[in-house]
Amino acid sequence: MALVVCTKKRSSVSGNPIGANPKPVKNLLRPLLMAWAAMSLLGQAMAQTPDYEPPRTPAGKPDFQGIWTNASITDLQRNPQYTALVIPPENLEQLTAQHPQNVRQATDDNLQQGELLDGSDLGMGRGYNAFWIDPGTSFGLVKGEYRTSWVIEPDNGRIPYSEQGQVLRREYREKFSSNDGPEGRALGERCLIGFGGTGGPPMLNVLYNNHYQIVQTDGYLMIMVEMNQDARIIPIGGKHRPRELQQWLGDSIGWWEGDTLVVETVSLHPQQAGGGQIPLSDQGKIIERFTRWSDGQIFYAFEVNDPVYYTQTWRGEMSMNASDSRIYEYACHEGNYGLPGILAGERRAEADAANP
Repeated sequence: MALVVCTKKRSSVSGNPIGANPKPVKNLLRPLLMAWAAMSLLGQAMAQTPDYEPPRTPAGKPDFQGIWTNASITDLQRNPQYTALVIPPENLEQLTAQHPQNVRQATDDNLQQGELLDGSDLGMGRGYNAFWIDPGTSFGLVKGEYRTSWVIEPDNGRIPYSEQGQVLRREYREKFSSNDGPEGRALGERCLIGFGGTGGPPMLNVLYNNHYQIVQTDGYLMIMVEMNQDARIIPIGGKHRPRELQQWLGDSIGWWEGDTLVVETVSLHPQQAGGGQIPLSDQGKIIERFTRWSDGQIFYAFEVNDPVYYTQTWRGEMSMNASDSRIYEYACHEGNYGLPGILAGERRAEADAANP
């Protein structure tokens, strides 16, 4: 992915808190609001009926094959500005219109040629102008409800990190946030796995490349992740490998519970296990559940159990939505001068400090 620099100031509108008057951006967001209305109708169509019968493989199991997306403006954890998991229907239009990502997409950050950002908001993904991102435009629709977070337990929608877990996370960031060499940079920057937990587990949505292709046989489920072309190959009915064989995206095995495919993952690669949004110790495990909810959705539920990083088992729910798009090649280092530029800049800074 080529390094793209955003060349404008952040829109003052995008900083509006939820609850502020949405009128200044409403005209800009008219196409978005029309799409939202269509999504509302789609949500009704996606509601599962009690007698829903999923498509099945020749072996009689639910068929998950196809291309799916979890693109959404819903985040893993609930922003404190939202007071509940479910968005009331009467508030949905306003909250959707005011969401910073939608304002940004509608205005392209008020891009002005020749103007440069000061770098203070790069952590929000503004190293790219809005043309280059594709985060989705609607809140996540799960079981017919629009959600403010994927986390459903604890009730506050926040990950229950333990004190020890917070310490371990800080230690990991210190170790893998240096410019000593490429090994000190984030895994996504090094093109080893995708950014932001897209490959999981659990599989999370990010700024772009939120598509997944599922291929299924009687003995395996393969999930190809658009971000960085990560591939999860999950044996169904298999056994875990020895704990010493830690690999990217972990060691996953699956089994059927009725029409739900259950996947258990342990033994994340050490460099992945301590980082990302969902770290996992060697005592932890992640359970994912895949269920065909309707012709257009897979209901994706997950739980994280780890006594080292968390104070309790916590759970989340998400929908994977059918897409008629295609999976594009993710040429991670093609034309990407970011990593050598970072390291070369650090070496120059060291040389200047040594020879003032």
